[in-house]
Amino acid sequence: MISKVLKKLFGSRNDRLLKTYQKNVRLINQFEPDLERLSDEALKSKTSEFKERLASGETLDNVLAEAFAVVREASKRVLQMRHFDAQLLGGMALHEGKISEMRTGEGKTLVATLPAYLNALSGSSVHVITVNDYLANRDAQWMGKVFEFLGMTVGVNLSGQDHDQKQSAYGADITYGTNNEFGFDYLRDNMVFQKADKVQRDLTFAIVDEVDSILIDEARTPLIISGQADDNTELYKKINSIASKLKRSETEEEDGDFTVDEKSQQVVLTEIGYENAEQFLSAGGLLTDEGSLYDPSNISLIHHVYAALRAHNLFNKDQHYVVQNQEIVIVDEFTGRLMSGRRWSDGLHQAVEAKEGLNIQKENQTLASITFQNYFRMYEKLSGMTGTADTEAFEFQQIYGLETVIIPTHRDMIRDDKMDQIYKTSKERYDAVLNDIKDCYTRGQPVLVGTTSIENSELISSLLDKAKLPHQVLNAKQHDREAEIVAQAGRPKVITIATNMAGRGTDIVLGGMPADSDEDGEWQKRHDEVLDLGGLHIIGTERHESRRIDNQLRGRSGRQGDPGSTRFYLSLEDSLLRIFASDRVAAIMERLKLPEGEPIEHPWVTKAIENAQRKVEARNFDIRKQLLEFDDVANEQRKVIYEQRNDLLDSIDTVDMVAGMRDGSIEDLVDSFVPQGALEEQWDVPGLEKALRADYTLEVDLSELMEEATELEPQNIIDEIKDKAQKFYDEKMVDAPGDAVQQYERSVMLQSIDSHWREHLAALDHLRQGIHLRGYAQKNPKQEYKREAFELFSLLLQTVRNEVTKLLMSVRIRSAEEVENISREKPSVSAVAYNHGSAQEVNQPNGVGTKVKADTFVRSQKKLGRNEPCWCESGKKYKHCHGRLG
Repeated sequence: MISKVLKKLFGSRNDRLLKTYQKNVRLINQFEPDLERLSDEALKSKTSEFKERLASGETLDNVLAEAFAVVREASKRVLQMRHFDAQLLGGMALHEGKISEMRTGEGKTLVATLPAYLNALSGSSVHVITVNDYLANRDAQWMGKVFEFLGMTVGVNLSGQDHDQKQSAYGADITYGTNNEFGFDYLRDNMVFQKADKVQRDLTFAIVDEVDSILIDEARTPLIISGQADDNTELYKKINSIASKLKRSETEEEDGDFTVDEKSQQVVLTEIGYENAEQFLSAGGLLTDEGSLYDPSNISLIHHVYAALRAHNLFNKDQHYVVQNQEIVIVDEFTGRLMSGRRWSDGLHQAVEAKEGLNIQKENQTLASITFQNYFRMYEKLSGMTGTADTEAFEFQQIYGLETVIIPTHRDMIRDDKMDQIYKTSKERYDAVLNDIKDCYTRGQPVLVGTTSIENSELISSLLDKAKLPHQVLNAKQHDREAEIVAQAGRPKVITIATNMAGRGTDIVLGGMPADSDEDGEWQKRHDEVLDLGGLHIIGTERHESRRIDNQLRGRSGRQGDPGSTRFYLSLEDSLLRIFASDRVAAIMERLKLPEGEPIEHPWVTKAIENAQRKVEARNFDIRKQLLEFDDVANEQRKVIYEQRNDLLDSIDTVDMVAGMRDGSIEDLVDSFVPQGALEEQWDVPGLEKALRADYTLEVDLSELMEEATELEPQNIIDEIKDKAQKFYDEKMVDAPGDAVQQYERSVMLQSIDSHWREHLAALDHLRQGIHLRGYAQKNPKQEYKREAFELFSLLLQTVRNEVTKLLMSVRIRSAEEVENISREKPSVSAVAYNHGSAQEVNQPNGVGTKVKADTFVRSQKKLGRNEPCWCESGKKYKHCHGRLG
């Protein structure tokens, strides 16, 4: 009650905002006469004048009124289009980082030129984002004329462009493009190995057209880049044959090629084993006569040899796995159940396939992914335009922090929105639809029939074919002709069938878009004829789950004060009514005892349907909110990983990073053999010396230190090993030039981060799939997901640190050239697919759509905390035993 009184006294929040904007509109209109008198050159020079004013300390708000006036004047001269006052209001809302709700036909494309120009004056990137390539290209060429007249550069970011084209597009003052392409470019930029390979600039300001479609309808399906590792089938086969020739040694003292530690699931080559492995690899053509397994270019061979040895000596058929249908199926060692569809990582699964003589399958992994929600929230300032945002205003505010401003129409709307007609069966409903279409066609009134699916659009098309009524169908199958079909949908006697989302962004002009072939007055005659017939008639064949989608369909008619009419035809068999409202509506129809074919029209029924839609909207909002809560966990981790990558790409000197990783790895290793707080008698110093030799090829004799020190602490051992490791590494790298070494170090770190991040994404996906089961144990699934995801991430960072240290300490540098060669190599993946959600088809290079499914991560032990004792009873912490890199 109090809120209503306050609203009446002071107006709504929307009213107060519009009142503030109106002051600027009056200022803009005052600039118009003076600007009209300027020559083209004088008008163009305003851009440099604004930039100078900003450089001298003025803000964008200081120059807003005059800048908007300049854009309006340029548009009048170049496009013969003048911004209405309502469009100026919309432009101000966008500049302030709000959502501008403007009815269909109010000229949202033109509105975007105002804030885009103003914000581009500061030199920051401005991205104008649309739903498809056609609209992005059209708007860039169309509105680009205004920007170019004023001395601004315009780029367009489309799918299929090469690296140089994309860099050029992003280098422009204002860049048009699609939501998918901007998101994929961000992910690709965080997979590059050279800073120069990035294409995007900072994410400063974005104007999202059809913002409800992009930030709400598409928010539940993430952008995913997936791909397959290089085909190394022959390599796995050759190394498998080599692994079977190497001799196992039960103890270090015995002559043998490798030792096996079954407790820690590790295999270690002896010195003799390294020499024999090198001979076998050379004989197999995998290693040159002068080459060594320690050479930088052969680091991956060591990885494959170890994987093959583990497959032969630690993983047994019918114990750890079975062979079914010519595939390896993992056996859960705790439950004994088969884990179909799961694969071991790090090349182990392929090594087992090679051991069993099966076809070696390439790993298909998620390389990178992000939701639109988290991508767009990275922009410093985000704004959007749509004709239907008010119903979702709460979600925009809560998820994105975006306030919705409803902009009044330029002309009053006179469209007649008729009440819904509800029938008992679908057949009765389609009969009524057909009769309505026939009536309009007979009178010459253009009709747009909206459907909720391609299947329904084709059903109505077949009914119209039977009735011999000419029509055109607009759905995903006619995507290329979309603009052409929509442009002519307002002509007399034209019947157009469209799925609800098709054709957005293109206005339906009464009388059709003027054509070059039209004679003088021909279009005006058609236009007047349609006006007299009542404008465009919209028929909805079913209510959508969301009121917003229904409003979008209605909004196709009655643009800029034109006449128009809309009606929805429903049946009790529609999924929305069947699930949410059928009992109430059916009861009303039963009481009225309506004969077959007779509809019901009543405000109560319409209200019941709207309530059903609200229920669905609330459920969908909860789903999107839950998705975001889970993705926020991955997003924070994504930020850390991408920040590390960017630090590596930006860094000139990698010495501190390498030393930091090495020191951390040494501390982890020492802690597992010489735990803090343990008695000296409990220390496993020989085991530590053995691990240093195996992991870092580092010979350290700690006996002298043990004898000399009166009070020895684990920290003394850590300091000794760090000192020896630093000297060992410096001596090894002394022959190679510093910049080549740092490039090699950078390459090793980036490859390790990328490889384990991919596995981590799969691990998070697997964790999310089963996390709801925690609810049965009276635990909060969201909290458990956050906790376990954090543990996985901590393990990821530790694994990267240990792997990088192992690789750099094990490598042998013999010349500067080999360092430079290996540092230039980049890991490659094949069949890279860009996928918006796992349910959609992706475009392969050959043009064939295939569904790409990332392999699911498999945890081979039950989930343990990083610092808990390992399940194998080795006495070590899990993170230093089975939680370590193999």
